[in-house]
Amino acid sequence: MGKSEVKVSSFYEIKGDTVVRKKKFCPRCGEGVFLAEHKDRRSCGKCGYTEFKR
Repeated sequence: MGKSEVKVSSFYEIKGDTVVRKKKFCPRCGEGVFLAEHKDRRSCGKCGYTEFKR
């Protein structure tokens, strides 16, 4: 089995005339690399950056 592909369009939402990001970018990797949402944390699959939810 291979990795499942996620459509990047699911990370954005259109509100009126503007486009809004649903997920947060990684502060280390910069724009274009989103943090994965877990139950207790957000993590970057590229560099391993993790921030825990309270």
